[in-house]
Amino acid sequence: MNYSVIEQAAQSFFSVEHLDARRLFHGRGHLHEGLEHICIDWLSPLLLITAYSEITQLEQLLERLLATDAHGQINTVLLQNRFEKGAPARVLYGDPLEQLIVSEGKLRFEVHPGAQQNSGLFLDMRCLRSWLVENSRDANVLNLFAYTCSLSVAALAGGARSVTNVDMSKPSIKWGEKNHALNEQDSRAVKSIPHNLFKSWGRIKQFGRYDLVLIDPPTRQRGSFDAAKNYGAVMKKLRNICAPGATVIATINSPFLSSEFLLELFEKHNPAGRYVGELPVAPEFADKFPERGLNICEFRMPGSERD
Repeated sequence: MNYSVIEQAAQSFFSVEHLDARRLFHGRGHLHEGLEHICIDWLSPLLLITAYSEITQLEQLLERLLATDAHGQINTVLLQNRFEKGAPARVLYGDPLEQLIVSEGKLRFEVHPGAQQNSGLFLDMRCLRSWLVENSRDANVLNLFAYTCSLSVAALAGGARSVTNVDMSKPSIKWGEKNHALNEQDSRAVKSIPHNLFKSWGRIKQFGRYDLVLIDPPTRQRGSFDAAKNYGAVMKKLRNICAPGATVIATINSPFLSSEFLLELFEKHNPAGRYVGELPVAPEFADKFPERGLNICEFRMPGSERD
């Protein structure tokens, strides 16, 4: 296996000290033939290798990665096999690190690398978090499918007056509350709804109306949400929970559904609103087929002076 592309990426990355969490190599973007099954993330001081099929010559890959560590930053290398049942992880180098606090600019997040399929922080959303820091002042924010609440953390860091986090996973919501605390954010500005979204519209409406709504769902979550079937129902509710001129950020990450899917649903259910444009995905997640990857769309609800 030729790992020279990964080695070059690591050499460039580790040529300077990196404190912030970042994707180092994105094989899933299909830009490097034969390496589509490998992704590598930097969660300082841990390097997480995620494999979607068996990695051949694994020791060679490990040696090459460690050789690029010019500033001695790597304490642990962890391999997670997503193709195996339960996505097991094992330490290839260094000591186990089951829990970390990582940074992204001035923001701090707790991550659990290898413990689940996802570490707790989606690195491809970092540009959206930066956007929220710049565009959330005085907003009442609704974060649907909040997971560990990283977007809400960014919104409060940007001066939002309040956030409402909705996710059916109580452990994720609790994790998100710890992230808010890590960033020394006022707990009185955070409201949590750890229930199924479609059974919670009444409570959600109690805390509205919202100036900024974030919709970042899984493509498919067994028993609760299927993007192809249920996204329209979320778009339909916007008119009842949004303030005039509210901003809506909607995402989709599916090889079968693109931003056009979101545009059609928004126009169908909110015809007086408008599509503003797409927000950037973190550039290190470049994809040969961007329409099949993460798409982040910005919409504006009707009723503001800007319209």
